Amino acid sequence: MASMEDKEQARPLAFGSPNVYGVATPAGGDQESGQMPRKRVCNRCCAFWCCGCCSATVIILGVTILVLALTVFQIKDPTVTMNGLHVDHLFVPGIGSFDNPVSVNATLTADISVKNPNVASLRFQNSTTDFYYNGSTVGVAYAPEGYVRRYRTARMNVTVDVLTDRVVLETNGTASAIIDGGLNMSSYTDIAGRVNVLGIYKQNLDIQLNCTFILDVLESTITNRVCHTTVR
Repeated sequence: MASMEDKEQARPLAFGSPNVYGVATPAGGDQESGQMPRKRVCNRCCAFWCCGCCSATVIILGVTILVLALTVFQIKDPTVTMNGLHVDHLFVPGIGSFDNPVSVNATLTADISVKNPNVASLRFQNSTTDFYYNGSTVGVAYAPEGYVRRYRTARMNVTVDVLTDRVVLETNGTASAIIDGGLNMSSYTDIAGRVNVLGIYKQNLDIQLNCTFILDVLESTITNRVCHTTVR
């Protein structure tokens, strides 16, 4: 039998310390080389995800802008219409003398409407309507500023005193000529407005209405009225 001294010499002096990671670590840094591919894959996934989100956001914004450009931000031209022109008062002094120059004094009322075909509101400033006879101004009517909601029509009446005394005298208009053919007159309305789309997009408009008509002195009526609207 072995003696007690031989057993004590066979016993190891110290035990090896356990590995911190629980497994033996190969030499040469193989652990670090195993972790690097996983980090690279995660970084690539994050980059692809960010690029996808950015691309989707750009596409959505582009589609939204395109839809707004084709609908909301597409400004349509408002329409100004003279619905009617009436003679409120007519006075023709010297009508009994058919060979002498005469004058015509009349009070006219114009029924004007402004139609807004846009999805945004329309505001217009004070406007004027000028009446002409033989190229000379014989009367001016004034209309206040107004507001037209989307897809709505606003109407207003303007009254003007037409004084053709000087014009008729200068053109040697006689009572017979006036009664037979009436007075060939015209009117011009200029309205400055602005369309406001959600407070983002604003567009100024200049709406013009030109009309021609005949003032029938004998019947105290307006005939052959023709109007055209232009927008700038």
